[in-house]
Amino acid sequence: MRLRLYHHHDGARVAYREAGTGPPLALLHSPLLSHREWEPLVGELSDRFRLVLPDLPLHGDSEDRPAHSYTPDWLAEVVAGFCREVCGPRPLVGGHDASAQLLLRAVGAGWLQPSRLVLMSSALHRRPARPRARRLLELTVRPAAAEMLSARGNAAARDLGRHAFSSLTRRRARARLRALRRARGADPVDLLDAYRCIDAPTLLLWADEDQLHPLAIAEEALELIADAQLRVLPQTGFLMAYDDPVGLARELAAFCV
Repeated sequence: MRLRLYHHHDGARVAYREAGTGPPLALLHSPLLSHREWEPLVGELSDRFRLVLPDLPLHGDSEDRPAHSYTPDWLAEVVAGFCREVCGPRPLVGGHDASAQLLLRAVGAGWLQPSRLVLMSSALHRRPARPRARRLLELTVRPAAAEMLSARGNAAARDLGRHAFSSLTRRRARARLRALRRARGADPVDLLDAYRCIDAPTLLLWADEDQLHPLAIAEEALELIADAQLRVLPQTGFLMAYDDPVGLARELAAFCV
């Protein structure tokens, strides 16, 4: 995969990888991980798409300069700018966990107008369950705990955790804590209004064994989005790409082509 940089107008820099040819498809990872959350999909999708995998600010090879606010609105605006610049004005884009909320926030604010939108297992309009914070904290302290996020106990998830931990400097850890506090102060119920702003086919792609994000969340969103469909991947947990990369790639390709 080729490493590239996106430069936002306020000086923020986002590192991203890309592989393959075809229409660009951007996939945004969940908090505390990195673009490597989607590595199992590269071989499955790069023959049909130019797969674009960014590291969110404060993650992976992207920057963590203290000058930026890292509020949910700032992150959503950076994500929207990245998608427009790298994938075009009407991008194909998907997000997992808090990244799905960032995409919703960007759409609701008018910063992003995707041609197709994929929202993967996430709290969406609900407040995140408390076990999520404990699970992510454990991942920060013990990277091998990433295997617990796989419903099938995929040992390869340990490398994902180690890679995420390797980029965690003291300054970055402090900045992430500040960002988490600001995220907790944002009311996710506000995202209910964003559903009405989605002017694109939307795929709610859910894991059936993700204890942090029950299927009921997706079923509620399905009723509120004008053009949406729900697909559930069986025997998958939080790390869907590690539990069933072939099935996940099949669902993404069928929806995005």
